[in-house]
Amino acid sequence: MTLQERIQAEMTAAMRAGDAPRRDTLRLLVAALYNAEKAARRPLTDEEQLGVLARELKLRRESIEAYERGNRADLAAKEQAEVAVIGEFLPEPFSDAELRQLVAEAIAQTGASGPRDMGKVMAVLAPRTRGRADGRAVSGLVTEALAVAVGGDDG
Repeated sequence: MTLQERIQAEMTAAMRAGDAPRRDTLRLLVAALYNAEKAARRPLTDEEQLGVLARELKLRRESIEAYERGNRADLAAKEQAEVAVIGEFLPEPFSDAELRQLVAEAIAQTGASGPRDMGKVMAVLAPRTRGRADGRAVSGLVTEALAVAVGGDDG
């Protein structure tokens, strides 16, 4: 069963159960996948589908931050519920240790030696971490690792 089929089946189950918030979130996912497919003018690969879900998750998290800054706990809670539903369809997130290991491997693979090589490292990491790690967290770890690499260089 593909990811899209799984989401569709879950949406049908939510409709039958009368779970409107879950149904609505799943409808948004179906629409996002459909729109991405139309934009690509071909069926999406599994990786691309995960990318769409990761993008939707990122949008919700950004909305939560904005709503919390605006003291709108009700809207933040709604977005948080959507995050939980979307998260069900994404692979298990990387642990901090796993992320650090991936960053170290990417730095070794690219031969990165300082902050100016961050783009090369992120280009290697982005496809590996899509849907399983927040881009800002990955970027922060890369920056930290590259700063340590420069600091230990005595140059």
